Amino acid sequence: MFSRIFTLTFILLLLASGAQAIETTARNVILMDSETGQYLFVKDHMKKVPPASMSKLMTVYVIFEKLKNGSLSVDDEFTVSENAWRQGGAASGGSTMFLPIKARVKVGDLLKGIIIQSGNDACITVAENIAGSEEKFAEDMNKKAQEIGLENSLIANSTGLPHPDHRMSVEDLAKLSRILIEEFPEYYPLFSETSFIYNNIRQGNRNPLLYSMQYADGLKTGHTEEAGFCLTASAKKGSRRLIAVMTGMSSNKERAEESNKIMSWGFREFDNYTILKGNRKIATIPVWHGQQKNVDLIVPSDIRQTIHRSTAQKIKLTAVYNTPARAPIKKGDKLGSVKIDMGDGEINTIDLVAAQDVEEKGFFGRLAGKFRYIFFGAM
Repeated sequence: MFSRIFTLTFILLLLASGAQAIETTARNVILMDSETGQYLFVKDHMKKVPPASMSKLMTVYVIFEKLKNGSLSVDDEFTVSENAWRQGGAASGGSTMFLPIKARVKVGDLLKGIIIQSGNDACITVAENIAGSEEKFAEDMNKKAQEIGLENSLIANSTGLPHPDHRMSVEDLAKLSRILIEEFPEYYPLFSETSFIYNNIRQGNRNPLLYSMQYADGLKTGHTEEAGFCLTASAKKGSRRLIAVMTGMSSNKERAEESNKIMSWGFREFDNYTILKGNRKIATIPVWHGQQKNVDLIVPSDIRQTIHRSTAQKIKLTAVYNTPARAPIKKGDKLGSVKIDMGDGEINTIDLVAAQDVEEKGFFGRLAGKFRYIFFGAM
């Protein structure tokens, strides 16, 4: 067997926009394309930082998951404890849903109170009723965070209130946001609601993009003295969705301006392109001892990439595989790879797989094949 390299050239005629590198005053930033998962801009994105109320997204994730698996209903009622009332109520000075002590509150209302009003009392009420205590709820959230791939998060409470051990990276918050959007489409629209009335008190959603960007639809603000003004945001323009997470801004005005700037830049300067079509033949290679002489190599699904539109770019696709392949071969077996050179130093690798089954010849067929190869050099 020997290796063969097969090079394709793919030219993208993109819009010449003369893009400049963007700058932001935010301390920690990530801008992600939701479809491809590619990062368009990062700044200290893996650092564990105080997430403030943005970490309420993890509390929301637990509720969404329980609603989806049927272990919880929006009509179930939770009781407000004195602890939840005292620690998360108006007297605490933080964001509150203004829940009365000992009140019975529907899960659906608590969910809106967390997402729209950022109610600390609602978070603690949920934590205590689901897990028995906020501490136990935090333990459960940490386990869940590991399960879903949040590698730079340590969660100490359900609210995001200051705690020396409560830390998340903006990368983890972006990953979590993508999961919320993709796995819970029936509940995600709650993030775009701009106000909610509870206990005869109307409160507005603090997400500035909901009021300044027509295609913004989530997700969560945050603010503490240590974290600064923060935002986890998402916006969908046409078929494209971007997710941005930003911390460390000095004011609500700066948060609004910087988030709008980086989101607008992402939509303007980048777009998604189909680099390879799924199930389309990339190469055909001979098969040793196969009942068919050849097998086609394909990528199993469309390969989409987020690409900067600054100038016309040349993307180099290189298919690498061993030939001949050895029977038996099952459809979907990995037989090579395609390396995608984006032209900016970034190399992505995609598996090349068999498009069909190839059964192995019987004993006499294999023996005859060996003779043909020895005497005639043919397979």
